[in-house]
Amino acid sequence: MPTNLPEPGSQVRTQHPWDGHSKGSAAYGKILAGLAFAGVATFAQLYSTQAVLPIMATDLQITASEAALTISLATVGLAVTVIPWSFLADRIGRVRAMTLGISAATVLGLLVPLASSFGVLLGLRLLEGMALGGIPAIAIAYLNEEVNKAHAALAAGSYVAGTTLGGLAGRLVAGPAGELWGWRAAALAVSLLATIAAVLFLALVPKARGFTPAKAAGLRGAVRTLTGHVRTPRLLALYVQAFLMMGGFVAVYNYLGFRLSGEPFSLPATLISLIFLAYLSGTISSRWAAGLTLRFGRRNVLLAGVLLMVMGLALTLTQLLALILAGLVVFTGGFFAAHSIGAGWTGSIATTGRAQAASLYNLAYYLGSSVIGWAGGLVFQSLGWTALAITVMILACITAVTIAVVHPRTDGRSESSATQRRQGMAAARG
Repeated sequence: MPTNLPEPGSQVRTQHPWDGHSKGSAAYGKILAGLAFAGVATFAQLYSTQAVLPIMATDLQITASEAALTISLATVGLAVTVIPWSFLADRIGRVRAMTLGISAATVLGLLVPLASSFGVLLGLRLLEGMALGGIPAIAIAYLNEEVNKAHAALAAGSYVAGTTLGGLAGRLVAGPAGELWGWRAAALAVSLLATIAAVLFLALVPKARGFTPAKAAGLRGAVRTLTGHVRTPRLLALYVQAFLMMGGFVAVYNYLGFRLSGEPFSLPATLISLIFLAYLSGTISSRWAAGLTLRFGRRNVLLAGVLLMVMGLALTLTQLLALILAGLVVFTGGFFAAHSIGAGWTGSIATTGRAQAASLYNLAYYLGSSVIGWAGGLVFQSLGWTALAITVMILACITAVTIAVVHPRTDGRSESSATQRRQGMAAARG
């Protein structure tokens, strides 16, 4: 039976090292489409209950904060398992690990509508989040191993675009279904959507060619790998970005609805739920920003995304609804542009332990969501929307300064240029 590993004592052929699938190839297209569907399956399920929290609270006779635990526990489950999933993926392969995670999450998602009690519901959501932890970090590591480095940023942007569509789809499907038939029907509808996306992922994603199984490093080896990433300034700067920016992003979306429901706007809940359509700007900006990295470098495009976030938030300080909504669109587009660059960059900077590098990014990302997303409510309740928006702007400025200081001006652009030069030399040699 053929194997990817050489026989003992045999010579390893290095004349044609694996450079990854190039943009335009059939395999490249399948990777992007497959991971986009994985993003839909993951993030539709992760946030599926957000649109029906009031309905769930009424039906189960629980408080709003208790209903919100269905989201918090899912994101906590994802956060605490991304690193274990990354080590498993090093042993059994990226595609196999993602297949296990997405399959388990799909089954658990289909069980959620059948929960017999609130406690069972929370347990299922926690387990669902833990299963979904097998997707985000591994997907980025898989991209960096299977896609040519010159196009890795664009591929990562396509994956992030899929995650925005997934998050949006979960909310838009759950909202109407919940209003018509209750939260259980909403959960079932989202789970069926995720099941279809998961099947398409499994059908499309190609087998890995750039993956080399890693030996079990043990606890000390695992700690050494993670510590090495945290001690790398360029990676640490990206982890700071993930923590601060995702935290600020979640805080804005958590509490803008409260502002719009009060005076002078007094918008009904149905209209307020449509603010999530601003996610579409992130779907566009994540791919657009990734394409610009070839011209301007990752550092500059990431900083531009952070600047857009600040500009968008500034517009929300007005009392004009049209400007507030426009600001939300700009803010969301800037966030996902910066996130797509940061998420893809981790795997490019890390020469070893790529899955762990990406997992630490996701850990910081979801911890920021939990901590700052919650703490932003304290600012909003005490001081109002203006104070919250300014706080998030300050976090964005801290992020921008960190990235600008740690990463050289040529960072990101030089990597793509070097890869393109190597490709040209290889082509010239025939």
